[in-house]
Amino acid sequence: VQLQASGGGLVQAGDSLRLSCATSARYPMGWFRQAPGKEREFVAAISWTGSRTDYADSVKGRFTISRDNAKNTVYLQMNSLEPEDTAVYYCSAASRLRGSTWTSSFPKDYVFWGQGTQVTVSS
Repeated sequence: VQLQASGGGLVQAGDSLRLSCATSARYPMGWFRQAPGKEREFVAAISWTGSRTDYADSVKGRFTISRDNAKNTVYLQMNSLEPEDTAVYYCSAASRLRGSTWTSSFPKDYVFWGQGTQVTVSS
């Protein structure tokens, strides 16, 4: 399974970015992020059907995860970015054997990981 994340960059506080993650099939997907000196943390997840989404409290109302299964691509729309959102963002995929509404906020539940894309938000 190949996961290719893209869309990161350097923006100012209040700006928006959209991350994309191209996959090879319809997997339950998650976005995680890791800032320097910190552990990897959950950002958002979406079931393989797209019928369920979950968010970390820190991004609720600002970030939106979505998917286009015709393109096997998952997106993370990030609005009202804050300096605290600065991190390397990773997309991840879980087993296709999961149920149609399955999501998880735990890194251990994801089997495949992309290479990460840097998001830097300046104040």
